[in-house]
Amino acid sequence: MFTLFPMQRKRVAAAVIVTAAIVLPSCAGPDASLDRVQSTIGERIGKRVHWNRGGPEDEQIAQGVRDLLRRPLTADGAVQIALLNNRELQERFEEIGIAQADLIQAGLLSNPNFAASVRFPDRSPSGTNVEYSIAQNFLDLLVMPLRKRVAAAQVTAAEMRAANEVLRLAAEVKIAFYTAQARRQLLGRLRVVVETNESAAEFTKQLRDAGNTSDLELANQQGSYEQSRLEVAQTELQVRRDRERLNRLLGVWGADTNWTMADHLPELPGRESSLQNLESHAIAQRLDLQAARLRLDFIGQALALRTRTRFLPAEIKLGVDSERDPDGQRLTGPTLDLELPIFNQGQGEIAKLTAQYRQAQRELEAMAINIRSEVREARDQLVAARDLTSDIGKRLLPTQQQALKLTLQQYNFMLKGAYDLLFAKQNEIAAERSYIEAWRDYWIARAELERAVGGSLGGKNPKSEYRNSKQ
Repeated sequence: MFTLFPMQRKRVAAAVIVTAAIVLPSCAGPDASLDRVQSTIGERIGKRVHWNRGGPEDEQIAQGVRDLLRRPLTADGAVQIALLNNRELQERFEEIGIAQADLIQAGLLSNPNFAASVRFPDRSPSGTNVEYSIAQNFLDLLVMPLRKRVAAAQVTAAEMRAANEVLRLAAEVKIAFYTAQARRQLLGRLRVVVETNESAAEFTKQLRDAGNTSDLELANQQGSYEQSRLEVAQTELQVRRDRERLNRLLGVWGADTNWTMADHLPELPGRESSLQNLESHAIAQRLDLQAARLRLDFIGQALALRTRTRFLPAEIKLGVDSERDPDGQRLTGPTLDLELPIFNQGQGEIAKLTAQYRQAQRELEAMAINIRSEVREARDQLVAARDLTSDIGKRLLPTQQQALKLTLQQYNFMLKGAYDLLFAKQNEIAAERSYIEAWRDYWIARAELERAVGGSLGGKNPKSEYRNSKQ
């Protein structure tokens, strides 16, 4: 910028304002960033996200969350609540605002420097010597395009990191939900066992009082009853822990923690989605990998920028200086102020950026290798858990249930003792526990595979739980 001073001070101010307006970056702001994140999340898992910034929509979102909490909670409903209400996720969204502020700053010229001096003579002529100057660093105009591109890439990377955090939270909520639901299902079965053992203990006591069984069999039956009560108490404690973990992920407290859920896990799907080409699919769409690529790109741009400008002056200030001598003569002319790169040519900065670039390359390569491994591991876990659930549910569990039924019949006819009945019950409980755990592991493995791939295995679901709650 080149201006005149002091004769046209108003024009100077106007010129500074106009120049600043010209170089301001065109940034659509947080709403556009949130729209891009929402579009990505909607395509991958069919859920809605919200960035709480104190606007009028915040209360509508809060009401939608409360509506969802009044219903029996499902895994998808829990995910939707967390995406709207989790405070740590809101914290991550603020990283986008920080990156956008950096983009705005990258598009601004540095402020002009103004200097003035007034000198009073000690002898004639008695006029005052007055000097004014204003100067602007024009090197900013040369590096601004690259600087803005780097800052814009950082905004995009922040959006990707936020979207990736959404997907990570969704998987974590599903895992916590299925863990809590499986524990509730097991707890319901253990309570039935307690009731059965209590009845069996009472029946055995009556037999002992009538002289038809021994004290040893009564002690065994009572021990089985007390052991089952202890197991119920331990499982109840785990259920409360699971519930509090889910409360933290949902971001709820107070009366909002009184949500309910179904007492059993959802049925396994009739057939599995295609598990082919998941590795290449994950490499193409994993958001953390895309963010790492962007980080490598803008470090490379920063390195190129610093390398190109290493021999340029650190500052190129152009301006105008006006001086009035005591005799009334005015001297006005341009000024040039250069900081010459004689000693500091950015050697340290370039070396640091070079090392950071190599570091980002290795990080990207390691991430790609790890993602492929995560996909393979989660896929194998999913297949194994499905096969195990089917095997236990169709073969082991029915066999143990039939064995318990026959043992109980023979026990009632005094053909089997209390020890035989206890052994049959233990086997049946162990089989049912294994079945519930395998059932749970299937849904957990599915959530982990979705996280590893970077999106839902079943494709996009355009109707989210939140939108359904408003109908």
